[in-house]
Amino acid sequence: MKQTSIIDIISPVMVGPSSSHTAGAIRLGLLARNIYHEVPDKVTFKLYNSFARTGKGHGTDKGLLAGVLGLNVDDTRIKDIFNSDIAKSIEYEFQYLDDFNRHPNAVDFIFEGRRNMKVSGNSVGAGEIEITKIDDFSVSLTGKYNTLVLFYKDVPHMIARVTNSIHVNIASFHCDRSAKGQDASMCICLDGEVSQKVIDFLYMLDDVYMIRYIEKLES
Repeated sequence: MKQTSIIDIISPVMVGPSSSHTAGAIRLGLLARNIYHEVPDKVTFKLYNSFARTGKGHGTDKGLLAGVLGLNVDDTRIKDIFNSDIAKSIEYEFQYLDDFNRHPNAVDFIFEGRRNMKVSGNSVGAGEIEITKIDDFSVSLTGKYNTLVLFYKDVPHMIARVTNSIHVNIASFHCDRSAKGQDASMCICLDGEVSQKVIDFLYMLDDVYMIRYIEKLES
């Protein structure tokens, strides 16, 4: 008879030995994939600190790649992801770094393709994650909420135009800008769903460069 440990009870259902290094890595990859929203030609994974030092043993590298390829935490293909057909669809490489300024379990996703993008995030424990930057903008995405991300020119009334058009309760709101009147970002976590009609309207706003509607991750 199989023994059930406390780890089996409290950890997320996943393939891999560590909730922070494996499940967290997969969820980070999934969220980064949804933010990039295209099929990249190449992805460079920059792993920092504990992720870099123990990531191979805990399957962090497998998890990050699997997430970017769209696999969820319970997919058995993750165990042999490097030899899978799906992994042959893109070029990828891993870099291992130390940086005391970064979270112990930090990673950068460098996407190259029709559009280049850098997505940075942390695995904060027990499978919980946070995306902290998209390109040079600070954001806060945990995958727990449907989230609108907009890049735009910092002009008066832009925040009001966007929030007044959503018609969904806002759970949290984070904005950033490079300088007054220059490039800016909004990260809006929502309690409900946003229709395609609303997204199409937002695309018609002057001075909006990019919009991503990122659905919450499966629990």
